Amino acid sequence: MSTGDALSIRPHQPVPVPLDVLVERFAVRAAAVPPGLSATGVSLDSRDVRPGDLYFGVPGAKRHGADFAAQAAALGAVAMLTDAAGERIAAEAGVALPVLVSEKHPREILGDVASVVYGTADFTAKTFGVTGTNGKTSIVYIIAELLRAAGITAGLSSTAERRIGDEVIVSNLTSPEASELHGLLARMAEVGVEGVAIEVSAQAVVRHRLDGLHFDVVAFNNFSQDHLDEFGDLETYFAAKLALFAPEHAERGVVVVDSSWGQRIARESRIPVTRLATEYGQGADWHLAVTHQGLDGVSFVLQGPAGAHFRGSVPLFGKFMAENAALSLIMLHEAGISLDQVSAGLDRGRIPVFIPGRLEQITEPGSAGPRFYVDYGHTPGAFEAMLDALGEVAPGKIIFMFGADGDRDTTKREEMGRIAGAGADTVIICDYHPRSEPPEAIRAQLLAGARSANHAEVIEEADPRAAVRRAISLAGPGDVILYAGPGHEDHQEVAGQFLPYSARDEVRGALREAGLLP
Repeated sequence: MSTGDALSIRPHQPVPVPLDVLVERFAVRAAAVPPGLSATGVSLDSRDVRPGDLYFGVPGAKRHGADFAAQAAALGAVAMLTDAAGERIAAEAGVALPVLVSEKHPREILGDVASVVYGTADFTAKTFGVTGTNGKTSIVYIIAELLRAAGITAGLSSTAERRIGDEVIVSNLTSPEASELHGLLARMAEVGVEGVAIEVSAQAVVRHRLDGLHFDVVAFNNFSQDHLDEFGDLETYFAAKLALFAPEHAERGVVVVDSSWGQRIARESRIPVTRLATEYGQGADWHLAVTHQGLDGVSFVLQGPAGAHFRGSVPLFGKFMAENAALSLIMLHEAGISLDQVSAGLDRGRIPVFIPGRLEQITEPGSAGPRFYVDYGHTPGAFEAMLDALGEVAPGKIIFMFGADGDRDTTKREEMGRIAGAGADTVIICDYHPRSEPPEAIRAQLLAGARSANHAEVIEEADPRAAVRRAISLAGPGDVILYAGPGHEDHQEVAGQFLPYSARDEVRGALREAGLLP
């Protein structure tokens, strides 16, 4: 397995596509484009341009992409596709780069152009897309593990990383830009990937990041408050999720219908959907029952139409993890991969999934001391699910530490604090990504929410390094510490700076200091 960090992933052997083909197919105007030019790649980021690329100069919130046309040309771009404004900017700057001009917003054709250049318009692998507020990453990893169990070479794209078979690349966005996505898919096709699981954010749907890709199956698991700084209200945020369930994006869908939001998706979907229920008495096509829970995992039984049946387990705690596994299994079933085919590759139904920074246990399995978990959850819904699950399986106290994003949805902070204060025995509030906000103001909102629950001991410890050690000092055998927010991340964003910080590494170091890790 190799690891790396890149702006985008490309095929190793691209096939040149003449610009004339793009001009004709997408009805763009060619301004001073010499005959015979071809593109071997597409880039939206001038820093990621490689020789042979078609660079997209797209208007942005602060700068127009055409402002960086000279940089793109210097790195080897063969041409720029932009709008009329971008054409003027490049001409006034004297950039000697052939220009294709689109009457539409360039982003609206980016995905389709990239699919032609990278040859992914005829992508044959099974494709699975997952949307929802919480749990998308976990489902994507479970799908990939189930595909491997079924003997299918798997790839994935998640918040944490991209995987192409056994190759691992660190991610930058939950959902890559359309140009990056098609480059990734082309690379997957080169190495024989047969099934791909992709995490789909609401932003990806509304910002055309999925254009040029058609999913075999998409899924919706849950919905709660998040991203209101971008979408304004829950209804607009929900509409972005619902938009994935349309013929232009997918063939069919799978929906968890326990909530009113899930029931709405099922009713309003414009593609056929299959329903999963985990609540007793809820009408659905598939039903999930949890048979055993513990800190070391959850066991479940899944029953579906025509006698479909699966008994299995996941080595991560919480009913929501059983739901994630059930949703993944149904998605494969809907794509024509039978439960029997999956079961044949598993040991008694156990799905051996590891998800970076998601309920990741840092302490040694079976150790006599407290357990310490790090998780990426940073929404009210995620807090509630994790704390409810821990309330059912933790033998001792629950110590919950977290912070909140600066320059993001401020309206969820007090609710996050209240849920933590109601569900934990001790709450430790520290800094996360304050960005441009005063960190003490963010903590004050979280503290007010936590204290309003009138249940947990509430502690303020601004420095997350000190907070980790404070949590360990308060924990004894049988207790559980859960550090929510940073998950797999390797930095803190403070006042415009990205400061190195890995919660997982920090926790490991603190546990060693305390003699709780070798």
